[in-house]
Amino acid sequence: MAMPQNSTRENGFCFTETLDFSHPSPRPGDASQSFGAASGQDSCGTPVSNGIASSGVPSPSDSCAEPLCSTTPGEEEAQFEEGIKYVSAEGEELACGWGGFTPGCLQLCNTSKGVLFFLCVASFLQGMTVNGFINTVITSIERRFDLRSYQSGLIASSYDIAACVCLTFVSYFGGNGHKPRWLGWGVLVMGLGSLLFALPHFTTGQYEARSAAEVGVCGGNQSLPCSQAASSLSGYRFVFMLGQFLHGMGATPLYTLGVTYLDENVKTNYSPVYIAVFYTAAILGPAAGYLVGGMFLNIYTEIGREIGISPENTLWVGAWWIGFLGAGAASLLISIPILGYPQRLPGSQRYIVMRVSEAHQIKDGSHKKASDPDFGKTVKDLPRSVLLLLKNPTFIFLCLAGATEATLIAGMSTFGPKFLESQFSLSASEAATFFGYLVVPAGGGGTFLGGFLVNKFKLRCSGIIKLCLLCTVSSLLAILIFFIHCPNMPMAGVTQMYDGSALPGGHLNLTAACNAKCGCLQETYSPVCGSDDIMYYSPCHAGCKKVSEKLRNGKKVYRECSCVNRTLLPGPGDAEAGKCTSSCAKRPLLLCFMFVVILFTFLSSIPALTATLRCVSDRQRSFALGIQWIVVRTLGGIPGPIAFGSMIDKSCLLWQDQCGEQGSCYVYQNSAMSRYTLIAGLVYKVLGTTFFIVACLLYKPPTLESAPGSSDASENGNDDLQEHKPSLPTEEDI
Repeated sequence: MAMPQNSTRENGFCFTETLDFSHPSPRPGDASQSFGAASGQDSCGTPVSNGIASSGVPSPSDSCAEPLCSTTPGEEEAQFEEGIKYVSAEGEELACGWGGFTPGCLQLCNTSKGVLFFLCVASFLQGMTVNGFINTVITSIERRFDLRSYQSGLIASSYDIAACVCLTFVSYFGGNGHKPRWLGWGVLVMGLGSLLFALPHFTTGQYEARSAAEVGVCGGNQSLPCSQAASSLSGYRFVFMLGQFLHGMGATPLYTLGVTYLDENVKTNYSPVYIAVFYTAAILGPAAGYLVGGMFLNIYTEIGREIGISPENTLWVGAWWIGFLGAGAASLLISIPILGYPQRLPGSQRYIVMRVSEAHQIKDGSHKKASDPDFGKTVKDLPRSVLLLLKNPTFIFLCLAGATEATLIAGMSTFGPKFLESQFSLSASEAATFFGYLVVPAGGGGTFLGGFLVNKFKLRCSGIIKLCLLCTVSSLLAILIFFIHCPNMPMAGVTQMYDGSALPGGHLNLTAACNAKCGCLQETYSPVCGSDDIMYYSPCHAGCKKVSEKLRNGKKVYRECSCVNRTLLPGPGDAEAGKCTSSCAKRPLLLCFMFVVILFTFLSSIPALTATLRCVSDRQRSFALGIQWIVVRTLGGIPGPIAFGSMIDKSCLLWQDQCGEQGSCYVYQNSAMSRYTLIAGLVYKVLGTTFFIVACLLYKPPTLESAPGSSDASENGNDDLQEHKPSLPTEEDI
C-alpha cells in the first residue's frame, strides 16, 4: 500500500515519520510497515485513504466521518456508558472530561463551537466585571469607604499591573502547555477576585448616612468641616486592590491562550470569525455591566433596611456588591467545563497540516528555530523567543500600531461620556446612556465585521494589514469632525457676568448683588437652570429662597430666585435642578461621525490581531500575543486615559474647591475641549497609520517552496483555505 495507514481511534493525523506531500507516493511497503508496527496494521484490516481514520463513534468535530469498523448497537451503548476516549498515537487523550470521567454526553461539547461558547461566557463575565461593574460602582465605593480619587485610581490600575506582571510567564509557559487548564484556572482565579472584591461589605458595620440639613437655598447653606479624621475604612482599599489584581491574573490567559486555542482548533478561514465572536462578547460585557450595575445601585446597600433618602441624594450608597457576588459565582461555575477540555480538540490535527505558514521571513533564517518541536519548552528558550520576536519588524510595528489604537480606545471610553456631557449639556447618566448607544453597535459591530471581512475575502497577512491601514485612514478622516463643537450654555459667573456681559480676563465671579447676602459656598456645586435659560452654580447662587414641594418633569423646582429674571412678568423667577437643555444643531452630525470613528477603530482590531497571529511562527503565537498585550497596555492602555485626561483638563473653566485644594473639573470650555480632543486623536491616528504602513512594507512572506503545503496556493490567498490532501492511491500503487 503506497499511502500510510492510521489506525488510531480518532479522526486526526498521526504519523511516525514526516508526511511529505511533494512526492506522489512513497515506496510501497515502507509506510505500511512502519504504521503497521505502531498499530497492528489496523484492527479492522481496512486500508485508510487520505491518511485519516474515523473512530467507531464519530468525532464531534467530524460528523461526516464514516467509521472504519462497524460496531453492534450493544457495543455502542457500552461505549457511551463507559465514556468515550479519543486518543492520539502519542497517548494524548482527546476526550472532554475530568481525569477518567469522560461521559458520552460531554463529547457533544467537545467541538470548536463548544469551546467558543464557554470562552465567550468567560470574556463576557470579565468585561462585565472589570469594565462594567468597577466603573459603575467606583463612586459608591469612594463614598462608602471614604476613599479619595487617587486611591480609587490605584484600585482600577491594579488590574493592568497584574496583567503586565503575568503576561510573559502565562503566555510563554501556557502557550506550550495545556491551554484549557491554564484558561480554566484563570477564570477560577478571576471568580475568586470578584468574591474578594465584595467581601468588605460583609466585614464592615452597617452604613449610616450622615444626616445633614438641606443645603443649597439662599441663607440655608451648611458645610461639613474640612478637617475630618481619616477613616479606618479607607484601609479596605488594599482588599479592593487585591481583588483587582486577581481579576488581572485570571484574565491574562483569556486573551492570549484563549485566542490561540481557538485559532489552532479551527480552519484558517474560520479563525477570524471565531475570534471576532469571542471579542464581541467581551465588548458586550461592559454594556451589561453598566445596565445591571446601575440597576443594583438603585437598591440601598443595606438590603431590607428603610432609609429616608433617595438614590439622587449625595449620601446614598447603592448595593454595589451584588454584581460581584453574581459574577464571581458564575466565573467559578464556567471554569469547570473549561478545565475539562483536552489539549487539542479531536480532528484539529488536520488543520495544522492544512495550515499555510505566513510567518515573516527573517534574513538570517533564525525564524526556522521556532519550528523545532522542542523549542520553547524550557526557560532557556525564553530569551531566544524574545529575540526572534524583536527581529520580526512586522510584529513590532503591529504592536506599536495596536498601542496607538489602544490609547484612543482607552481615552475614548474614559472621557467619551464626559465629552458628550459637556458638548450637549447632559447629565452624567444621560451622557453615559448616549455613549452606550454609540459604543455597543459601533464597537461590537465593528469587531465582528472585521473578522467577517477577513473570512469573506480570504485575506492573507499582507492583505489583512492593508485592511487595517484602510480602517485607520477612514477613522483619521472622520476624526476631523472635532473641528466643530457646540457652544457652552451660558452660566452666570462662569461663562458670563450676571448681567450678561463678558467676564473680565476670564476670571470667575460667582458673587453678585442679587446673592451677596445669601452666604453661598463654592464647595456646594449643584447647577440649576433658570427660567431665563441661564445656568447658575447652585440654587443659592441663583438667589433662590424656597423649594417647591411639587416636582416639574421629575426635577426639584426652586422659587423666588432673585438672580433669575422673568421673561414676561416682573419679579424673581424660578429655577429647575440640573443643567439647561442644549439646543445645539450640530448634535446629529457630531454623533454620526463619532459613531464612524468608533466603528473603524474597532473594525481594525480583529484583523490586526489576526495579522499578529499570522506573521509569527505557530509555536510562538501565544507568546507573541502576550508580548503584544504588554506593549499595548504599557504604551497604550495605561497612559491613554492619562494623556487624554491631561489634554482635556486644559479646557477646564471651573474647578472643584475642596477646602482650598483643587478637585475635579465642573465646567469645560467646549471649543477648547474639541480642539484638544482633535489634536490628541490626530496624533495617535497618524502614528497608527504610519506603523501599519511600515508593517506592510517590511513584511516578507514565505516563498511557496518554504511554506509547508503551500505549493498549490495562489497569490490571492483563495487556496490557502483548501485542504491539501495527498492523492488517493491508484491500483498501480497497491
